Amino acid sequence: MYLWFKFLHVFFVISWFAGLFYLPRIYVNWAQVDAAAQPEEYARLEGMALRLYRFMTPLGIGALAFGLAIPFATGWWNMGWVHVKTLCGVVLAVYHLYCRVLLTAFVERRNVRSHKWYRVFNEIPVLLMIAALVMVVFKPF
Repeated sequence: MYLWFKFLHVFFVISWFAGLFYLPRIYVNWAQVDAAAQPEEYARLEGMALRLYRFMTPLGIGALAFGLAIPFATGWWNMGWVHVKTLCGVVLAVYHLYCRVLLTAFVERRNVRSHKWYRVFNEIPVLLMIAALVMVVFKPF
């Protein structure tokens, strides 16, 4: 089962990360739009963000589920790198949920963050991906 779990985990991770990378980029553009002055553009970005969030949520669930299944199937729970990789997954899940909080703020016209803040926020998944990849590839502990 390990190879199937790994295959499905990699598939869901790649797909989920596409959303994790793109959703904050939508926020960057959305933060630069005045809802009163550009209602059509604001509504277009809102629709894009809502559809993307709905699409990427099951992908994140799949990534986490199969990522957690692998250590059970292989008996790797005693390895330190698995704990760090699992922590990266948990932090990414929290990031995903926080994206929903930010999305709700935009929808309710309560966004208080600048496009520059969202540019920095967009880099968090990259750092977590690097950390998880280092754990999986090098297994340092």
